[in-house]
Amino acid sequence: MPVPPPYRAADDRYGSMQYRRSGRSGVLLPTVSLGLWHNFGDTHPLETQRAVLRRAFDAGITHFDLANNYGPPYGSAEANFGRHFAADFRPYRDELFIATKAGYDMWPGPYGEWGSRKYLLSSLDQSLTRMGLEYVDVFYSHRPDPDTPLEETMGALASAVRQGKALYAGLSNYSPERMAEGAAILRDLGTPLLINQHPYSMLERGIEGGLLERSDEAGAGVIAFSPLAQGLLTDRYLQGVPEDSRMAVGHFLRREALTEQRLTMLRSLNAVAEKRGQTLAQLALTWLLRDQRVTSVLIGASSVAQLEQNLAAFGGADFSGEELAEIDRITAEGGVAVPGR
Repeated sequence: MPVPPPYRAADDRYGSMQYRRSGRSGVLLPTVSLGLWHNFGDTHPLETQRAVLRRAFDAGITHFDLANNYGPPYGSAEANFGRHFAADFRPYRDELFIATKAGYDMWPGPYGEWGSRKYLLSSLDQSLTRMGLEYVDVFYSHRPDPDTPLEETMGALASAVRQGKALYAGLSNYSPERMAEGAAILRDLGTPLLINQHPYSMLERGIEGGLLERSDEAGAGVIAFSPLAQGLLTDRYLQGVPEDSRMAVGHFLRREALTEQRLTMLRSLNAVAEKRGQTLAQLALTWLLRDQRVTSVLIGASSVAQLEQNLAAFGGADFSGEELAEIDRITAEGGVAVPGR
């Protein structure tokens, strides 16, 4: 890999990005954060990864979101981020908010997944080594464990904070009830819950069934992942399934997901976007931030051009009541469970 010129962050990097407070904490996060789920494993060129990270930070994106098993292969996204951090971002560590998670399968044997203290703290140590960091800003339990006592899982997160290996604790993919229980335990341990991470998009609105409200009650923020429904909420599928798409290769998306009913819905949503002077993806991202309880939206980007297109969404006009009602109608007719309808 050729040696790039030394990186110097843009002087105006905080000029246009908006930031929201995460719950009742002192932490401000950019309204758009960069997720390293799909595009930072060993299957993607390091040069492209570096260009995306540089442009993101230059645009005011201070929050980079990872997990132990992001790749492929597992661990490679963290390892590659560590390379970029060492080369470009170490001088800016105090301006960055870096997250990682543990919960899904990571290594063989009984201690390589779920929510035990053994797994979570071992995984965090491995993540810090891969990324070349002394600490992460937030460490998540990536999913609830049905068999490990919640007190053990929350106790491990609190221990990570007490040990200085994480500054804050987060929960991902927890139900409203389980999240509220976990938040109460963390509060009693002196480590208030900072943020909940959950899937949320115009096609997946389960978070509106209580998690937004319960997070607000717990003083925690909410960060939305899969805001574009794995690419469905883009113009990529409006004319069918491109041969080089995720859906064509069956990677997270299946062809059977694009029914005629859903395609009609996507085209109708695209018409709403066009009226607003936006792309479908920009509409989807702007729509998520209509609720102030959503602290940030996690986007992925496989190129600087894709990142730029998504960033353009955040200058969009506020929604009128008529527009919101039309989106609810379109999605409900498309088979989406819309609260209140």
